[in-house]
Amino acid sequence: MPAYKEMSVEELEALKKDLEKEFKKIKAKGLKLDMSRGKPSALQLNISMGMMDVLHSGCDMAGEEGVDCRNYGVLDGIKEAKQLLADMMEVPKDNIIIFGNSSLNVMYDTIARSMTHGVMGGTPWAKLDKVKFLCPVPGYDRHFAITEHFGIEMINVPMTPTGPDMDMVEKLVSEDEAIKGIWCVPKYSNPQGITYSDETVHRFAKLKPAAEDFRIFWDNAYGIHHLYEDKQDYLIEILMECKKEGHPDMVYKFSSTSKISFPGSGIAAIAASDANLAEIRRQMKIQTIGHDKVNQLRHVRFFGDIHGMVKHMRKHADILRPKFEMVLSTLDRELTGLGIGSWIAPRGGYFISFDAMEGCAKAIVAKAKEAGLVMTDAGATYPNGNDPKDSNIRIAPSYPTLEELKLAGEIFVLSVKLVSIDKLLGKL
Repeated sequence: MPAYKEMSVEELEALKKDLEKEFKKIKAKGLKLDMSRGKPSALQLNISMGMMDVLHSGCDMAGEEGVDCRNYGVLDGIKEAKQLLADMMEVPKDNIIIFGNSSLNVMYDTIARSMTHGVMGGTPWAKLDKVKFLCPVPGYDRHFAITEHFGIEMINVPMTPTGPDMDMVEKLVSEDEAIKGIWCVPKYSNPQGITYSDETVHRFAKLKPAAEDFRIFWDNAYGIHHLYEDKQDYLIEILMECKKEGHPDMVYKFSSTSKISFPGSGIAAIAASDANLAEIRRQMKIQTIGHDKVNQLRHVRFFGDIHGMVKHMRKHADILRPKFEMVLSTLDRELTGLGIGSWIAPRGGYFISFDAMEGCAKAIVAKAKEAGLVMTDAGATYPNGNDPKDSNIRIAPSYPTLEELKLAGEIFVLSVKLVSIDKLLGKL
């Protein structure tokens, strides 16, 4: 079939009639399908069920250093949990603090602490006239929600195939001391699945910000979330690069086991310089006696070490890979050459990013919902939910079954076709 733009009005009208018949049939099925968030499926949760058995009432509950994990104490995590997460994050264990189940919570706390108490002796952000953050787009909606919540001005930075537009990042950061940070998902990014190139990471480490309290918020959420054994992206470790460049304090690195063990009860961590961690511990001493050490011990006993964790991730990949391939094959088969959308085939992570014709994303998501398919709101991948081109749609294949994904794919491509025709006919 030729590209839609090359078709006459009559051809488009005729095609629309045929597509509407198909849409009506699938709508009559009364489906209820959900591709709105990157939730692991029940099959994925099941592979971690052995974690429920590694601790029981007859267990030795002491950690390697003799700490009774049932009791108070150990502010920043038991030694073996720090080692496990340090290996996962590719940093020394002394540069890690273990938190509760959510890295998002750690990021929120980090922004909140900066607002109320400043960063390493700097003026609290809340006392400044203006605080700004750089936001690579499309990006992670929950990151943007945090900065929006605190009234921080967000500046869009376009993503490229190698990461954020670094010319723009370098210029803005060096010229404006109101810019205090940048959100990053550097590996298998949300939603595009892009991994930052070596050059991009090096340029991050060499940044010369006007603000002394500028921080890179490096959320390596998908560091070991590969889909393929033989096709895996590689990411340079940012903490060491910043240290080499004489900027050891410039980065906070976040990660968790949320999509490795149980999303509702994993363990999260921050990795940073000694000076940054000392400041964080000062707050933690007031905020908490320590996080859930029983859960930390459970994770260590279940995985053993990083090798056990990597082996476990292969099981996740075996479940996820067919789902991603099903969605991608549907897009390839139904939309290639039509000129009404583009997408990236990721090697890992949890999402597929789809770019529709400009001005079509909201209408496509609404159309899909008519037929029973719930997707992430169009615009969610941009600060304040405002995609200036109304083009980007995040597809989350992880939660539905393969059978459900087959139907979801049909609904989605039909919706893209129908809305794109309306756009070309001037009816949108």
